[in-house]
Amino acid sequence: MKRFYITLVLLVAMLVVALPAKAQHTVAITGGTGYATSRLYPAQEMRALWGTYQAGFSWRYYSLPRFVGCIGVDVELMQRGFSYAPYPSRYETKKEYKYYTRKLNSIMVPIVWQPHVYLIKNHLRIYLEAAPTFSYNFASRYWNDESYSIDQTLQAKSVSGKYDFRSERDNRFSFGLAAGGGFDLLFGQMEFGVRVRYDFGFSDILRNRNKYYTNNLDMEQKPGENPFYLTPLRSPLDNLTISLKVGFRIGKAGFKEWEWKRPKFPKNKEVFKFAL
Repeated sequence: MKRFYITLVLLVAMLVVALPAKAQHTVAITGGTGYATSRLYPAQEMRALWGTYQAGFSWRYYSLPRFVGCIGVDVELMQRGFSYAPYPSRYETKKEYKYYTRKLNSIMVPIVWQPHVYLIKNHLRIYLEAAPTFSYNFASRYWNDESYSIDQTLQAKSVSGKYDFRSERDNRFSFGLAAGGGFDLLFGQMEFGVRVRYDFGFSDILRNRNKYYTNNLDMEQKPGENPFYLTPLRSPLDNLTISLKVGFRIGKAGFKEWEWKRPKFPKNKEVFKFAL
């Protein structure tokens, strides 16, 4: 984990040094909330986990308009997870369903491209963004409302606790794509903004059951921790977050985009010759 943080810091430092010294750099902190879910396959009865959190640090590099927007890197602490009903056929209505819920803490690193426009005399920036994302999952807990037999005389109900990552069933690293948009209010060197982002996972949090078959021992080792028995074929994670941003522009000069103007090209002068 320590090596992971050191690698991120070195990566950001190398990017800053490699770019022109006179460029415009903005650093910011972000924090927000939203919901998490998963696209399990085969399909399951799912519900969204509202109230997940996001907090992070962002860096942006702004250049001339010919580069179309800016680039940047975020480092975020994000809560992810999913909740599904393992045995919906046991109940007559959805209100009676009992759910298995799992929440994860992840360090996510999006590498952002952000096209944008300025309005209101450069005091408002409206933008879209797209980013490949890379994540490391470092902690997890679970809650299981179903009843599981520990032996013939004892049953455990509403089991919960720390989820133990095991190499034969769990993936700690993941990747995906993110897209979103927002706006920033600019006052001098300070920025205040709102951002909406959807993180679309591609990799699976649970390993494919065709590769790892020992997950059927979960019920014997720790009942209720992993109700899949055999993991699903696909289990990517998705997140929707709404975040607030407070940023600071390094350097007192304005963005080069504000000062750059398109050169005026001379008009073609047509000369008519009346003589034959």
